[in-house]
Amino acid sequence: MQNDFELLASDQHSKARRGQLKTAHGAIDTPAFMPVGTQGSVKAVSPRELSELNAQIILGNTYHLFVRPGLDVIKHFGGLHNFMSWDGPILTDSGGYQIFSLAKLRKITEDGVEFQNHIDGARAFISPEIAMEIQAALGSDIAMVLDECVPYPCEYDYAAKSAEMTARWAKRCKTVASTVSAEKTSNALRTAHSIARQLLFGIVQGGAFENLRKQSAQAITELDFDGYAIGGVSVGEPEEEMMRAVESAEPFLPTDRPRYAMGLGTPPQMLEMIARGMDMFDCVLPTRLARNGTAFTAAGTLNLKNAEFALDKRPAEENCACTACREFRRGYIRHLIKAEEILGLRLITLHNLHFYLNLMNRARIEIESGAFDQFRKAFVAEYKTRDAVAANDAA
Repeated sequence: MQNDFELLASDQHSKARRGQLKTAHGAIDTPAFMPVGTQGSVKAVSPRELSELNAQIILGNTYHLFVRPGLDVIKHFGGLHNFMSWDGPILTDSGGYQIFSLAKLRKITEDGVEFQNHIDGARAFISPEIAMEIQAALGSDIAMVLDECVPYPCEYDYAAKSAEMTARWAKRCKTVASTVSAEKTSNALRTAHSIARQLLFGIVQGGAFENLRKQSAQAITELDFDGYAIGGVSVGEPEEEMMRAVESAEPFLPTDRPRYAMGLGTPPQMLEMIARGMDMFDCVLPTRLARNGTAFTAAGTLNLKNAEFALDKRPAEENCACTACREFRRGYIRHLIKAEEILGLRLITLHNLHFYLNLMNRARIEIESGAFDQFRKAFVAEYKTRDAVAANDAA
């Protein structure tokens, strides 16, 4: 398989990597954070603002877009990029996480997943083949294979059978992705960008069991995908087990392909995952917590709803270059949040996304300069110190 990933630098004291992944809508410098745009929108932020934040790639969700607005609507607008007016790369998740999160509404068989959608309860079915056809119609730059994300805790036998089925599904996904013809894709999708192919990533599963993670990684890499994701992490397990799941799979992933840790995480978690050889991340925390009034800083999180910030003239974070910090102060943002003004959550969202994206840029710079391990340790220590102080103050 053609390799669109170039490894540019490696850290001598960890497994951190600096690379570049080429896609139909542009190159992605790694390590990279992908803002989550599940329904074709990163919550509270426009595509123009994402570009201004230097977001390189965003994530969309196959299940949610399939359910609403539906493929006919997106095809009518010429694909997901045109529909949402975003000209950068898009990665679409296959819907595997929804198999996990909508457990009460679905039935899993070897053929695929039958479920009641969360909008109106109508019955639908997604198989590996259908997941690939949906993502081809969406026109995403990176498609994900259909997988089953097992819950935590999970019995060994179930996790083993699930990982084996995920490997069989992955093989079916690759077969379909290799044979989907241009005739099956709407003419509206044939843009100047469509000369480049849609990349396909396999997904490693195996729950919290080290040998299953190893076996799953070996089975998935044998299928030769453009990149590899580690799924089934950050589903309620302790952080130590999350790290162990990645450490168990990473040695069996090709060094010349990108590695994607799905659904992660806090800023320290991402740096720790970079140190363990991961290249790509997505997480709802920067946007979700913003809507609750929480801002990320290098010293930990700030709940700007707290009364202590009412008269605070400082920005959310000193020396931050984002629009919110350049133009507004903590006291004003707190007022907006307490008054339930939309501007407040938008400002914190912009700041949080800037923080996450800037952290990845800093990680790339530190890897290139050979100082990543020192940077990681210092950042994590300061961040945890702040959290401990906050917890102690609360007590």
